[in-house]
Amino acid sequence: MESLLYPTYFPSISHFAVMAQSDKIVFEVEDNFQKQTNRNRMYIYSPNGLQLLNIPVKHSKADFQNTKDIQLETTFNWQKQHFKSLEAAYRNSPFFEYFEADLMPIFEKKHTFLTDLNFQTIEIISKCLGIKFELAKTTEYFQNPSQTDFRSLVNGKKDTCEFEPYSQVFEEKFGYLNNLSILDLLFNEGRHALTYLKNQKL
Repeated sequence: MESLLYPTYFPSISHFAVMAQSDKIVFEVEDNFQKQTNRNRMYIYSPNGLQLLNIPVKHSKADFQNTKDIQLETTFNWQKQHFKSLEAAYRNSPFFEYFEADLMPIFEKKHTFLTDLNFQTIEIISKCLGIKFELAKTTEYFQNPSQTDFRSLVNGKKDTCEFEPYSQVFEEKFGYLNNLSILDLLFNEGRHALTYLKNQKL
């Protein structure tokens, strides 16, 4: 299967389920930026339940701005805040410490562009999971692409994927939370996450 996805910030489990079940992934990079999507946000399971981590970006006065031109806002140290939130959420998970060093470049490198950051998160997580796939990027935007179109998964409200429950740190307190950032699955299941992803229904 050749699938079309948006590169997002520490993508959702649904994104990585598509990656795990595809032979080739084409990433859409010719789109216009839309607010309130997972392009610059992820959801984690915090000690207080569902938590949104949002990356601040610079907005231009233009009506439309290509996502690949979106720059990160550097006046606010969002990287420090995000890592502290991840520590609070997952320090007691089975695999946080195992993968912590692999993830640190995300929170130390100062990217200029959102897309570069997102691709780095995908590259690092893919290595942690042991996922291998052929990767390409779009050169033009098509309303009706030739690939299997999973671009709607970028919008959490349109992503209706339901996945099998797995153990989560705070599930006794708040129950199972479905389709969080891939980090939730990675920290709780480790390398078993790849088998899980391959077995989920899309």
